[in-house]
Amino acid sequence: MTDYQLFHDLRAEVTIPDHGILSRTIYSDDRLAVTIFGFDAGQELSEHTSTKAAIIEILEGEARILLGQDDHAAGPGTWIHMPAGLRHAIEARTPVVMLLILLKDDAG
Repeated sequence: MTDYQLFHDLRAEVTIPDHGILSRTIYSDDRLAVTIFGFDAGQELSEHTSTKAAIIEILEGEARILLGQDDHAAGPGTWIHMPAGLRHAIEARTPVVMLLILLKDDAG
């Protein structure tokens, strides 16, 4: 039995749908949940908050990300830590693949 999770190609774990957003949880335990998203160009997650801290990493594509009052361009390699309660939103300018790590413990 293995006690680790290994992905050689995270990008292969999600298909970008035509005119939509697809999300798939690829790992979850009592401390974190890891979800990979595929956004078609023009798709967005409207402004919202989370009760947990989170990390976003853009793996592919170009996006606009709102963090509180700040508006940022994001592309491959963009990495963001968001504390719990931060208002945020994402809009895909091109097809985007994004990794979201939700920190479940109170230390987040």
